[in-house]
Amino acid sequence: MKLFLILALTVVSFSSLFSQSNTKLTDEIALKLSTLPLNCIDQEYPNKPGHTYGSADEVGLSPKALHPVFYGCFDWHSSVHGHWMLIRLLKTKPDIVNINEIITKLNNSFNKSDVEVEAAYFTKYVTGKGFERTYGWAWLLKLDEELVSWDSPMARQWHKNLQPLTNQIIQLWTEYLPKQTYPNRTGVHPNSAFALGFAIDWARVTGNKEFEQALTKKSMEFYGDNTETPAHLEPDGADFFSPSLEIADLMRRILSGNDFEKWLNAFYMQKGIDRISEIPIVSDLSDYQTVHLVGLSFSRAWCMKGIAKSLPVGHPLKPHFEETAQKLLNNALPLVFDGNYGGEHWLASFALMALE
Repeated sequence: MKLFLILALTVVSFSSLFSQSNTKLTDEIALKLSTLPLNCIDQEYPNKPGHTYGSADEVGLSPKALHPVFYGCFDWHSSVHGHWMLIRLLKTKPDIVNINEIITKLNNSFNKSDVEVEAAYFTKYVTGKGFERTYGWAWLLKLDEELVSWDSPMARQWHKNLQPLTNQIIQLWTEYLPKQTYPNRTGVHPNSAFALGFAIDWARVTGNKEFEQALTKKSMEFYGDNTETPAHLEPDGADFFSPSLEIADLMRRILSGNDFEKWLNAFYMQKGIDRISEIPIVSDLSDYQTVHLVGLSFSRAWCMKGIAKSLPVGHPLKPHFEETAQKLLNNALPLVFDGNYGGEHWLASFALMALE
């Protein structure tokens, strides 16, 4: 019966799951989304390794040789957040039909020796210290956060095995943070606000007060006095983040009550609100860059949801962001399976973030 359900869902149109504008993470949607990281975690090619060759000896190294855990899903960070997604689904959907397949994949990934090779990469190679800084670092901490906050023997073992890599990332980030003079305000991977927000979440869950204080201090230096952000100029043609919303979603983690409300009121102009509330136009789902705009809808949605929760009843942006988040989510979800590997290798994780 379980096998029949899985096979049936693979041929069901994803858009049919939203015939009534359902934006909840149903069992059917969770199962459908889970197939994407399951299919690509051990798919090595096509691949964008992002490796800088330091010598001729490295030329023959395959993606899997460089990264025995996170070699699939086209690039390292997508593999990392694909693993995060499967862990999240196991926690929130413990009766998911393909649970055994998910556990088998994760057991294969989180073995101690392969994780140690992953950790060594950052110090072994010529530009290793800057590899995936700070987008991939942030997703790795989100993955670790998911494990450490899950009271499960299985999760505790995976968490233990992951620690050489997690500790390496924390060490590198701690070293880098004082040197980061300026924020990155782009709508793609290097965006600083996104990474700082995820890192703060990890620090709070794990109780790393020193790291949290350093992250909070840097966030305030970068964004504490920002006003009249030019959100009306968003997005760029391949954005999957809203630069302004990522900043606001970070600041709601740091400021509370009236302080955040005052900051937000000064941060946005109405023409910026109008612009980021529009559904992004995605002209070609098969283009590996243009499909980023589907992810933009998801990231806008999760930022708007978080910001809305932090605003008091009566603030005009609270209902506006809640309604707009649903609109963006409803529009983007049916597109997840309508393109090719350029979207399929990463969009499911963004969809899950937005759904929750």
